[in-house]
Order: sequence, then C-alpha cells, then structure tokens
Amino acid sequence: MPQIRLDRFISERGEYTRSKIKELAAKGQIRVNGAVVRKPDLKIDTENDEVEVLGNRLSSERFRYILLNKPAGYVCSTEEHDGPSVMELIPPEMRTKNMFPAGRLDKDSLGALLVTDDGELAHRMLSPKKHIPKIYIVKLDSSFQSKYVNLFADGITLSDGYQCLPAKVCNIESSEKLAFIELNEGKYHQVKRMFAAVGNHVEVLMRVSVGGVILPERLAFGECMELLHKDVENLFSPPDFKAFCSEFFGVFSAILINI
Repeated sequence: MPQIRLDRFISERGEYTRSKIKELAAKGQIRVNGAVVRKPDLKIDTENDEVEVLGNRLSSERFRYILLNKPAGYVCSTEEHDGPSVMELIPPEMRTKNMFPAGRLDKDSLGALLVTDDGELAHRMLSPKKHIPKIYIVKLDSSFQSKYVNLFADGITLSDGYQCLPAKVCNIESSEKLAFIELNEGKYHQVKRMFAAVGNHVEVLMRVSVGGVILPERLAFGECMELLHKDVENLFSPPDFKAFCSEFFGVFSAILINI
C-alpha cells in the first residue's frame, strides 16, 4: 500500500501550495475518509483513502487528463501574454499546477484538445514515431472536389515547399463544402495550407478526434471532461477513417453547418 504525506498528495493533484494546504487543514476544510484532518503531514494510503478538499474529492491517480472542446478565440498556451488561454476554461477543481495543453490548435480553430500534467504521455503523443492520427472536419469556401482524395493521398506540397505526409480526406454527401481529413502530423496551420495548395480555403476547422479519443457530441464548446486512464489508452488505438466518417458525419456536420 503506497503511503505519502497528505499535503504532498493534495499538492500533486491541484494548484494548492503547501502553505495553503496547511491553512485549509487548520480550518477543517480537508477530510480523509469523511473525517476532518488538521495535520497535513498525516500519512495516507493513496489507493484506498478518500481525500476531499473544500468538498471536492481528489482522484487517487497521479496524473489528470482533461478533454476540452476548444472554442475559437483561445490560444493553446500557458503564457498569459499570448492572449486568452485554454487553461482559463478548465475549472479550478480540475486543474493542477503542472497542467498544459498536449498539442495545439490555432486560436480560431475548434474542437478536441487534451490538457494534462502527464509529460511522458504528451511526449508519446507528439513523437513523430507514434504518428497518432487526428481527424478534423472543415467547412470550405468552395465545393469539395473528388480529385482531392488522390492529391492528399499522394502528399500535398505546401507553398513553402514542405512535402506533407499522405493524408486521408473525404467529402460529406449532405454538404458540398464540408469534409473530413485525417493527418498523421501537425505542422503550423497545416490543414488550411493543404487546402490552399489545391485552390480552396478553410473557413472553419474543428478537430473531432485525437487517436481513438473522439469528441463527445454532448460536450459543448468551452466545456471539458476528465478522462479515465482506460480512455487515455484509446489515444493509441485510432478508428478506421472510413468507418468514422460514415458513423459521425451527421453529428459533426450538424455542428459545423450552423457556424
């Protein structure tokens, strides 16, 4: 049974400093297994003891994983001078002091973003060797053309000469200007630049899956949810692209067509 000090357990799972934890304990605002605890140096069993701070139960897991449905206007940064940060959208009780966005979405882009304090997982996700595919839905300025399928599969050459990895793309039959695209890399403004290279323009871009983690329909823009560890492992089990498009075109096209 792994045992650690109560104040360490709390500080690893929130934004509380040791001094703040001491203050909360003195005020009777920390409970272990339902009982008020005023000694922050108490040793607890991390697997079996239930800890509450200000009425909020803390997870026994060392790391936290938050799936955010990013709205437009927020930057994927922890730096205040970069503009409104996606971190502002994470409720205080869900945040930890070492939390950061694992990956990026442009300021005006929407959709699935993983926020975590697990640096090792983020490294695995972003490693070029892993090639975790990400699926986006886009609203185009001009109609989708069937030739895009082969052009994207061959690897689009961007205006600066960069040769993109092969990508999958398919249109959505209910709308001439909506399409899904699956990427295995994430260069700056890549989706927009790829469509620009074939003579089109992306008006709205929304990421709808990261690996096997699919954005839930019920999660509104600006809302977030905590992922379980078993859900996080789905990151490395991506869905079949064609099956995904067939199953989810109605859900995500309905969202984008009204933006």
